[in-house]
Amino acid sequence: MPFFQFDGQRLAYTEFGGGPAELAPGGVRGRTARSAPANARALILLHGLLLTQEMHRPLAEDLAARGNRVITLDLLGHGRSDRPRDMWRYSMATYATQVVGLMDHLKIEESVVMGTSLGANVALEVAASAPRRLRGMVIEMPVLDNALLWSALAFTPLLVALTFGEPAMKLLARATRAVPRTALPHYGNVLLDLVRQEPGPGGALLQGLFFGRIAPPRSERATFATPTLVLGHPRDPVHPFSDADMLAKELRNARLLQANSLVELRTQPRRLTGEIASFLDEVWAQPHHHASAERSAPPRTRPTRERAVGAADAGNSTAKRAAPKRAAAKRPAAKRGAGGAGNRASAKRARSKSA
Repeated sequence: MPFFQFDGQRLAYTEFGGGPAELAPGGVRGRTARSAPANARALILLHGLLLTQEMHRPLAEDLAARGNRVITLDLLGHGRSDRPRDMWRYSMATYATQVVGLMDHLKIEESVVMGTSLGANVALEVAASAPRRLRGMVIEMPVLDNALLWSALAFTPLLVALTFGEPAMKLLARATRAVPRTALPHYGNVLLDLVRQEPGPGGALLQGLFFGRIAPPRSERATFATPTLVLGHPRDPVHPFSDADMLAKELRNARLLQANSLVELRTQPRRLTGEIASFLDEVWAQPHHHASAERSAPPRTRPTRERAVGAADAGNSTAKRAAPKRAAAKRPAAKRGAGGAGNRASAKRARSKSA
């Protein structure tokens, strides 16, 4: 697995590409994991909290088979990337800079970024800090205003266990690492990786994220112009559909896609993968617009008929008042001179009579 250095830490990533793959006899497109050329359509996939890039491997292979250069990344503190125990190293903003750092390392000028849960919020932070580097976003299960209470209830016990129950969690991690990966299906290993890793860095990671900014505020999100596909799941209190719906309405260039269940993209991925692939085709077919310029431009308002008529009336009144002044200014100099000579002659005759 390749790595790159960022801010003194080693981060792991995997590239998928080389498609499109050939169609199988049954009409299903095959998969490929070959490296793609540097100028291919780039897509960066970001995992959920305490999970690893392995959660996106099936999706990465499917989208690579359709002609995309797909890169999965283990954010700091996850998977095979370094896992420091310093809580100050973990924040959404720091994760966003790591995504841009990966793009710089791979010499990718612009990319679509798709994130799930934690990864979704990181993608929003990339939109806030480096919008020119984004061709588009796919936001799955964002954690926003309506999710904070349930997220606290779900992750606080885990934070306590990883921090104060570290000795017991180390024993559990050692036991789960003894389970062969071949004995479980792909997503079984993805879930078991939650407890296979050393617990101490996980506790520091949760503390760093909980005491920092979770997502860009609503006023800032409303300025994002990057084309976005928002994927929401029903019956998920930690990632309520109301957050996905709210985000799709806030963003200036977004549409909402509703999943049938929390696990549809993992267990029955054909429909949602097709929707994501179509979105990628759309954003790469369009000329890239600099989202940052659109964010900074003030909104343009169309004047109402009343304002236009009032402005015209005011202009006409001003023109009427200025007309006499312009007429006087344009009076021929000869006429003004003749009038002056007549006045001087009259004054001379008056002085002669008086004498």
